Amino acid sequence: MPRKVMVIKMKAAIYCRLSEEDTSKLNENDDSGSIQNQKSMLQQYSIEQGWEIYNIYSDDDYAGADRRRPEFNRLLRDAEQRKFDIVLCKTQSRFTRELELVEKYIHGLFPLWGIRFVSIVDNADTANKGNKKSRQINGLVNEWYLEDMSENIRSVLTNRRKNGYHIGAFALYGYKKDPNQKGHLIVDEAAAAVVREVFDLFSQGYGKTAIARLLNDRGIPNPTEYKKLQGLRYKQSKIKNSRLWKYSTISDMLVNEIYIGNMVQGKYGSVSYKTKQNRPRPRDEWYIVEGTHEAIVDRELWNRVQAMITERAKPCYTGEVGLFARKVYCSGCGYALRSTKSRGVRYLQCPSRHISKNACIGAFISENRLERIIIDEINRLASEYLDKDALVDSIEFSTDYQTQKAGLERDISIFEKKLSDYSKTLSELYLDKTAGIVSESDYIEMSKTFSSERHRLEKALTNCQKQLYSLNESLKSGDDRQRLIEQYTRLGQLNREIVEILIDHITIGKRIQGSRDIPVEIYWNF
Repeated sequence: MPRKVMVIKMKAAIYCRLSEEDTSKLNENDDSGSIQNQKSMLQQYSIEQGWEIYNIYSDDDYAGADRRRPEFNRLLRDAEQRKFDIVLCKTQSRFTRELELVEKYIHGLFPLWGIRFVSIVDNADTANKGNKKSRQINGLVNEWYLEDMSENIRSVLTNRRKNGYHIGAFALYGYKKDPNQKGHLIVDEAAAAVVREVFDLFSQGYGKTAIARLLNDRGIPNPTEYKKLQGLRYKQSKIKNSRLWKYSTISDMLVNEIYIGNMVQGKYGSVSYKTKQNRPRPRDEWYIVEGTHEAIVDRELWNRVQAMITERAKPCYTGEVGLFARKVYCSGCGYALRSTKSRGVRYLQCPSRHISKNACIGAFISENRLERIIIDEINRLASEYLDKDALVDSIEFSTDYQTQKAGLERDISIFEKKLSDYSKTLSELYLDKTAGIVSESDYIEMSKTFSSERHRLEKALTNCQKQLYSLNESLKSGDDRQRLIEQYTRLGQLNREIVEILIDHITIGKRIQGSRDIPVEIYWNF
């Protein structure tokens, strides 16, 4: 009697990715195709190979260099737990465009975890030893593609900005994209009417908070909610009451030159082509082109509003950060409390309190009272837990801060240059290997050495940066050990430095009915 043989099916994890560049394709049958096309293709291939589909991981609207892709990272976690046997993609670039990740996962960890990588269009298959070089070359080409594409896109976008074309994903509230002319804005009359009303109300003497409250009371959706109602894929904030008009929204609107027909772009710039993180740019680096589209606000009203804003600006402002700026939040809605002044006394209050009747519980406290609460709590903690004499003995200060600072800055510069050199050397070494100049074994040995040294330098650089930060903080506070200890153990008054060092954030609740008690929660940095 013949013996039965159990056939164990291989489990395949399908990974699909659709990036921003794919969404601009003319139709779903173009090169990249839609997510659905990728899934269908890979499912059919799995069936033909006799593989069982474990799961489909799909990231929509993510670049191949974005390491924060949620499904990509879930796939890697499941791979480490050996939940499947194969990772299947349309192309290797769908998995990643970074050479570093190709080497780390496809050629490193996947084989270690017993996982096979297959991409069907470019014939990448880790079970086929003969195409390893082609996979490595694909990785290198994809890395070059990322960098070149980034530079090309940056160049094109800069040129379009200089010529006054709108390049943002969404038009500013009050406008919409012209369907007949790319990069041109046309007036959205429904939203434009609200913009004009905001300018008119402010010119009549209404405050920004009063305008926000008026719009909220009438149920007019704020710019974010309006975009969503128009069917646009605009990400909604997770903060409670984020659909309401706020002081800051009105404030930003009143100074935006786009409303008088000028295109203003480039306020933020990307940190690197490998990340979506942006940072603010100085105004002299913005791209401002006049008269690119129809104005919503006429020049006379604009000038009157700008003059009123200038007149209302506090002339005594010195550029100093407030004592509790960005540190105190409403326990009800999560918004940062805003500082106001009445009869010579400063108060902290939730901005939501005045923009809508039922927007918030109404967190409210005087700065003096909050300062007293914090000082009392610091002194209480100090008396209970700190030994002043031991602290004085344990804190060491340098006699020459500036010499230390210069030395650290010099070391940081050296480490950064060496890291750049090592990255360049590793790329050149990889090219030599793919060209056959360096053997596989020599490449592995040398790359291990270089990678190890690079890792050491990265740790040394991070350590120096931390030391420099600590040194700068010490420079601010001075070299008097006893004074430093005393200011944290017998406080009489707070300053911004102490608040920054000791406090992460504070939440304020509504005054308890029938008493003067206000719920205050202090979240310390220690």
